[in-house]
Amino acid sequence: MAERVHPSAKPNGTTAAATSTAAAANGTSTFPAAKSQFYRPAYRPQPPPRRSYRRSCWCRCCLCTTLIVLFLLLLIGIAGIVLYVLYRPHRPDFSVSNFQISQFNLSSSSSQLNTSFNLTISAYNPNKKIVFFYNPISVSVFADGISVGNGNFPAFTHSSKNTTILRSVISSQGQSLDSTAASTLKSDLKTKNGLPLKIQLETKVKVKMGAVKTKRVGIRVTCDGIHGSAPTGKSPATASKDNAKCSVDLRVKIWKWTF
Repeated sequence: MAERVHPSAKPNGTTAAATSTAAAANGTSTFPAAKSQFYRPAYRPQPPPRRSYRRSCWCRCCLCTTLIVLFLLLLIGIAGIVLYVLYRPHRPDFSVSNFQISQFNLSSSSSQLNTSFNLTISAYNPNKKIVFFYNPISVSVFADGISVGNGNFPAFTHSSKNTTILRSVISSQGQSLDSTAASTLKSDLKTKNGLPLKIQLETKVKVKMGAVKTKRVGIRVTCDGIHGSAPTGKSPATASKDNAKCSVDLRVKIWKWTF
């Protein structure tokens, strides 16, 4: 009985190697071709640049600040118009009632000045519903731009439609002058019109309009157009005030500057 030869279940290593070698020689591959795949990266939103974000915040802050300032200015303007319509505010009036020169001695050797003035100022409040509250008032007298005396008026309350008379003695004792100032004053004393004098008042005032009270604001009163001469005897010399005019200016201080 003839014997049958059964092939082995496992492939021979030599046969597999030979098959691979033959395939390589023929330029073919024994592995299946891989399928091509396309990958699309997922979209991720990028955050805005940090600099642009800061710039945007800064612009928003500037816009909000500008709108707030404009709104406040609008409210202040409306309040000012309402107050003006209701109270019709006017500045107080000042005038020189009397100005006498009791002493004006300028020594020729040492250029020392001794002066004394009797000053009377009339203050009138023309408003019907406004009251002024004055701090103590400093008074300065200038002759041709040179300070020749200082004094003060006491604090007072200026009621509506009221006239207040202020009196004080303005003086300067032993004031040393330089040669230029002394020469100017001596020359003015020899002229026909005499010394060109100016009176300056400075103080702070609070205003009451009905139930509304403002903060104290600085004011300056300047009275110009006065001329006078030194007294020749014991009696004081009365200065000419026919052309005297007084102006009232607000003195608003913002930080280091006064307007």
